[in-house]
Amino acid sequence: MSSAVKLSAHLLKKASLRAKAMNRSMAGQIEYWASIGQIAEDNPDLPYVMIRDIKISLEEVKAGEIEDYIFGEGKKR
Repeated sequence: MSSAVKLSAHLLKKASLRAKAMNRSMAGQIEYWASIGQIAEDNPDLPYVMIRDIKISLEEVKAGEIEDYIFGEGKKR
């Protein structure tokens, strides 16, 4: 379900600039920021980088881009 929401011109300008840089739509950028903010509020001890990496990992799982990790079979030195 979509709804119209009034946002400040300042936020829209920032979202537009970031959206272009990140190859997203403005709505997609605002939704991304909202999802990061929601996760951060629910998990105040997690740094942004960890939240971002978890979101990336979840998308990789959805896309089937995973492989089993076998302990003890890491890189040999």
